[in-house]
Amino acid sequence: MPCPALPDGFDFTDPDLLHHRVPHPEFAELRRAEPVRWIPQTGNAAGFQDEGYWAVTRHADVKYVSTHPEIFSSYLNTAIIRFNEHIQRDSIDAQRLILLNMDPPEHTRVRQIVQRGFTPRAVRALEGRLRERARAIAEGARAHDGPFDFVTQVACELPLQAIAELIGVPQDDRAKIFDWSNKMIAYDDPEYAITAEVGAISAAELISYAMNMAAERKRCPAHDIVSTLVAAENEGNLNSDEFGFFVLMLSVAGNETTRNAITHGMHAFLTHPEQWELYKAERPVTAAEEIVRWATPVVAFQRTATQDTELGGKLIRKGDRVGLFYASANHDPEVFDRPDLFDVTRDPNPHLGFGGGGPHFCLGKSLAVLEIDLIFNAVADALPGLTLVEDPRRLRSAWINGVKELRVSARP
Repeated sequence: MPCPALPDGFDFTDPDLLHHRVPHPEFAELRRAEPVRWIPQTGNAAGFQDEGYWAVTRHADVKYVSTHPEIFSSYLNTAIIRFNEHIQRDSIDAQRLILLNMDPPEHTRVRQIVQRGFTPRAVRALEGRLRERARAIAEGARAHDGPFDFVTQVACELPLQAIAELIGVPQDDRAKIFDWSNKMIAYDDPEYAITAEVGAISAAELISYAMNMAAERKRCPAHDIVSTLVAAENEGNLNSDEFGFFVLMLSVAGNETTRNAITHGMHAFLTHPEQWELYKAERPVTAAEEIVRWATPVVAFQRTATQDTELGGKLIRKGDRVGLFYASANHDPEVFDRPDLFDVTRDPNPHLGFGGGGPHFCLGKSLAVLEIDLIFNAVADALPGLTLVEDPRRLRSAWINGVKELRVSARP
């Protein structure tokens, strides 16, 4: 197998890289020549006091790692593939309380409780309210006479409202959730001037808010998901701490990721006008899944090997970190016909934008697909002539495919 032609020192988790682009050419090179490759890191770049990680780039290998939690742990080093170099180990370990960073059997216990909020019935109960909100968001954007930012005016609003509706956050408090979640994931972007300390404070404020909400529902239950999840701890429900960390995960996994999928989806439509015309005319139900594949808002998560094992012809040592590059897997030509083509009629579409299967498959997939479907139907109705004004301004991040600003115009 030929050696991949990558520059010396190339690191797929370098925040400066994702600030400018998703490295699809380099992913393609690894899939072709060395689908599991050791990526060295120096100077504690990722915060883990180690020497690097294994980059896993093929669809099949990402699925294998995802579905074998007994070999590849989320708990040991968390699922976040890169923190900053100054983070303390106790700050990393504290994140093990989040569902994303648990392993079975504890993960199984907590997930069985929280998935009560994501049953088909629970999601259907939100659909009518979210449909009206999506329509109002799109019609509000149509009122702009000049260019506006699609991220703040359209993409961010529905995911925030969906999570707030799900857990019963009062309307007056919803901006706080948005602000806290932004600060938690923006530590790599100097434009926001958000330090790791500010991010940690924001996380603590969000957890405290959720814990207070849980305590209030225990005192006075309501007909909402919070009451269902926390009403009786001794009957298999969440305690206040667990609920606090659950809301923290939702604020990022359910808010930030869906917002970025919507933004990338709009950019894809506006740079592939034939797809926008097709969507407006036919409204294919397959569109949301293709938008998620195309966007892949989480470029990568990680696992840590619990034992020596082999993957892609490489010996993975116990304790090695393994990067699951969903953005690469979602462009694997062994799985997708013409993967570099944005095609909203693509079917089947076995993308890994919601994870590679296994215990950590996205809990809120059905809600995210509903939100994407609702907002694009609303935009197609209210803003059919939307045009791109400027290229998107990307977030500087080690693992999120984020967009800070997308300037568009409602007037052709």
